[in-house]
Amino acid sequence: MNIIKYLAIAALIIGITCVYLFMRPIWVPIYQKVVGKQTVSDVVNAYGNTSRDRLVPYFQKAGVQYPPSQITLLAVKDTKKLELWVSNEGEPVYIRSYPVLATSGILGPKLEEGDKQVPEGIYSLEYLNPNSAFHLSMKLNYPNEFDLKHAQAEGRTEPGTNIFIHGKAISIGCLAMGDEVIEELFVLTSLVGKKSVTVAIAPSDPRKDDILELASGRPDWVNELYLDISNKDRCRVADTLSGC
Repeated sequence: MNIIKYLAIAALIIGITCVYLFMRPIWVPIYQKVVGKQTVSDVVNAYGNTSRDRLVPYFQKAGVQYPPSQITLLAVKDTKKLELWVSNEGEPVYIRSYPVLATSGILGPKLEEGDKQVPEGIYSLEYLNPNSAFHLSMKLNYPNEFDLKHAQAEGRTEPGTNIFIHGKAISIGCLAMGDEVIEELFVLTSLVGKKSVTVAIAPSDPRKDDILELASGRPDWVNELYLDISNKDRCRVADTLSGC
């Protein structure tokens, strides 16, 4: 009987954990209706000081003022890393690297709704979401003009949407960074302004690897995309970070 009791308790704990983790998009909105929603200012008031205290030592080490005027986030899929680069009217300076706690899909761009792919390309932020089901989130402008152009050319009518950088450690096409990290990035972005943030997502590190090789066997536009991410002559993303 004791074994049955323990198994029942274990099953209950597992069930509750699964509901908490995987059904957040369902129960979090209900919870927010009861307790009320928060604003971006509420988030800054709640996490601003602790987030600043965690980040400032990295800025001091890099010799950069906090907050900066510009932010570039470089996500590398195969190593599951997100780098924070900033600038104040000068060359971008590396601040720190974060582990991406969860992603989904394989190397290669996102093509359609439901493929669970993390997109690849150069994106801006549309808005900050202080009431995300995954603690906090920042929405990418996927699909951007490039994505839409080639989706239309290939007859893909639903290239997908709702791609975020968010908290927690669950992903179905987003970059899940954990709660403390998204607090830092959310607060920093709110101080800098979303228009001053660029997000680049690459399949592999374009400063170390020839990512054009990863376009082999794919449509021509994938080669164009990877060239756009890594081409020194056009001063895009990774090369800009290296002082292009």
